[in-house]
Amino acid sequence: MPISLTAAPFHRATLLAQLESQSNWDLIVIGGGATGLGVALDGLSRGYRTLLLEQVDFAKGTSSRSTKLVHGGVRYLAQGDVGLVREALIERGLLLQNAPHLVTDQAFLIPVYSWADTAFYTIGLKLYDRLAGRRSLGSSVFLGRAETLRRLSNLRPEGLKGGVVYHDGQFDDARLAVNLAQTIIEHGGTVLNHFPVRELLKNEQGIVCGVRATDEETGRHYELRGTVVVNATGIFVDEIRKLDTPGARPLVRPSQGVHLVLDKTFLPGDDALLIPRTDDGRVLFAVPWQGRVVLGTTDTAIPEPSLEPQALEEEVAFILRTAGLYLRRAPQRHDVLSIFAGLRPLAAKAAGTGHTKELSRRHKLVVSDTGLITITGGKWTTYRRMGQDTVDKAIKLGKLPKAPSRTAHLAIHGAQPTPDRQSHFYVYGSDQPGLQQLMMERPELGEKLDAALEFRKAEVVWAARYELARTVEDVLARRVRILFLDAAAAVRCAPVVAALLAEELGYDAQWQQRQVTEFTSLAQHYQLHRSLVNQTAEL
Repeated sequence: MPISLTAAPFHRATLLAQLESQSNWDLIVIGGGATGLGVALDGLSRGYRTLLLEQVDFAKGTSSRSTKLVHGGVRYLAQGDVGLVREALIERGLLLQNAPHLVTDQAFLIPVYSWADTAFYTIGLKLYDRLAGRRSLGSSVFLGRAETLRRLSNLRPEGLKGGVVYHDGQFDDARLAVNLAQTIIEHGGTVLNHFPVRELLKNEQGIVCGVRATDEETGRHYELRGTVVVNATGIFVDEIRKLDTPGARPLVRPSQGVHLVLDKTFLPGDDALLIPRTDDGRVLFAVPWQGRVVLGTTDTAIPEPSLEPQALEEEVAFILRTAGLYLRRAPQRHDVLSIFAGLRPLAAKAAGTGHTKELSRRHKLVVSDTGLITITGGKWTTYRRMGQDTVDKAIKLGKLPKAPSRTAHLAIHGAQPTPDRQSHFYVYGSDQPGLQQLMMERPELGEKLDAALEFRKAEVVWAARYELARTVEDVLARRVRILFLDAAAAVRCAPVVAALLAEELGYDAQWQQRQVTEFTSLAQHYQLHRSLVNQTAEL
């Protein structure tokens, strides 16, 4: 259903009014990434009064920094974790059904250089197809050498025997998060970004009964009561757990994944490339995304979580070196348009056990003695199942009345079949007519944000009115994704975006300048030569 051109439900003032009018919530969710949004939407689908609070912006952390894949996990199949793969393939199918404007079938091609590898990958991927069952996106098939080189024209031909094609899902992670937030609002929930939780409230029996949070825009503090409080803060779950139980043993061991974004000429055609064996034992992907190519990822243990993790020199060198072994025109440092790092909230094991690539991607539920429910681990593909399992847990604990989850077949905001993806506007799904109408009403908003980019000024206004964007970073990182596609261009766009936001949100020139300065500093970490120069200086 197209969005109504009244922005009132998505206005921050409307959401704050809802916050203040509710004396007690059934479900308070801390964290606005994939997991928290999944928990909140599941709770709403069962009829519970639900509030979600996010310290910065939806998908600010790990959930905007993925490899852009909705997948079962081919490498988990190789590790023998058939149950995890089957669950993820089921969820992949549901996500394609519920958000067809953002999720699409992507063909992946694995080049093979020995006949033994040909048999290994063909058999393994046939099992992958079988596990997907009726939700399969397409059958895997072996291609001869000539056809493989035709489809991957930049692939090195030396020693190539052929390739194996299989199908998985591809999506826009941050925009899915935004659409989930919109869906929650449309179903009667309240979601607020830039609203960090500072403290957990407890009753006389020492049971968690709410949170103390702060509106970062006004500085106002709120005490919010709730029957169930869920900690769904991803890599930061241990920080919230320490608010509950100081000295709590860590649940999460962060692992850093780095991605490089390149021009599409490095991977012409429609196929993604999967490099099955690398120096660190992981696979490496080159995935077409929004007219560019995402190349990654790494697997590096990180001692502490961070909102803005930074790529290490050795990670960049590893990706470029590995890509150069397979691509005839090998990417160089100066070819990198953007670099981004994300932290995976892997379930921790005992100290000193194995590499992070061996840690579980399964999600884990923990309930403290005070009743705080923590959900951690998992991945984007299984976000819906994680939400369902979390709310089921609250019901089993007797904290919520029994009610069935309805998210398996719940359409996400913007959902509509999208056969034509030539224009970048496809990510708006059923909102496209509204965006086009805005440009008709104000033709100046049809102008490009930057001459070298496809994005329009209207998208900034739309992000502020309907997509809960509050800052230049919110827009350029997680609404139009320019920071992740071309960091230097994002810096050029910042003054225009700040001016449009200031007009829409009612801010002055000082706010604009502060926003531009802060964003320009942030964007340095996404520009390869700048991020690593700064890193070297700090060392």
